[in-house]
Amino acid sequence: MPTQHRAIQSRQALIRSAAETFLEKGVPASGMVEISRRARLSKGALYFHFTSKDDLTLAVRDAALGTLRGVEDAFTRSPQPLATAVQDFAVALFDQVESDAVLRAGLRLRPETAPGLDIYALEQRWYALFLDKAMTCEPGERLGPDGQQRPDSEPRRTAQLLTSVVVGLLHLGGEDRSWWDKEAVVGLWALLSGMSGREAAAGIPAPAQIPAG
Repeated sequence: MPTQHRAIQSRQALIRSAAETFLEKGVPASGMVEISRRARLSKGALYFHFTSKDDLTLAVRDAALGTLRGVEDAFTRSPQPLATAVQDFAVALFDQVESDAVLRAGLRLRPETAPGLDIYALEQRWYALFLDKAMTCEPGERLGPDGQQRPDSEPRRTAQLLTSVVVGLLHLGGEDRSWWDKEAVVGLWALLSGMSGREAAAGIPAPAQIPAG
């Protein structure tokens, strides 16, 4: 096996080992020796790649951000209407968080330790992402009060609502992973769509139609 390939594998193993250890014990209680042993690498190999635990923690953060960007890029490329694309985004995101210890650990890092993955940062990232798609959506992506399809007249409200739902589910799933189940997410989206339709039929503004105060 080429030396460079082995070095990449060793670095990835150490990042994964650090993430698993952080999830079990928290960052402060996780030792470098323990992390290297879990990765089945020597302490020397660990310090070859990372000069300190802070350096390794940032590597976990960067790896988690890289995975997150992959899910976000898939959303950006999606040809689906906004609400469907966000539902698919949520399903893919929670599936990735469920299966990827590095992403899960990254999301639990303290903002002051590894900025960029805290709830506030995610809200800003996803709001901008959803708003961009909402602003460029094609006509016929939302039902109006008369039942006719039309462009979203309040894209910022819609982006805020969808961001709140995704961030809320992410938070709830940290305590009870059933919130991340695909059927639960799709069912919630169907419920929200049904409520929006009934509100429109009753003459009550749906969230995306409520005028700014």
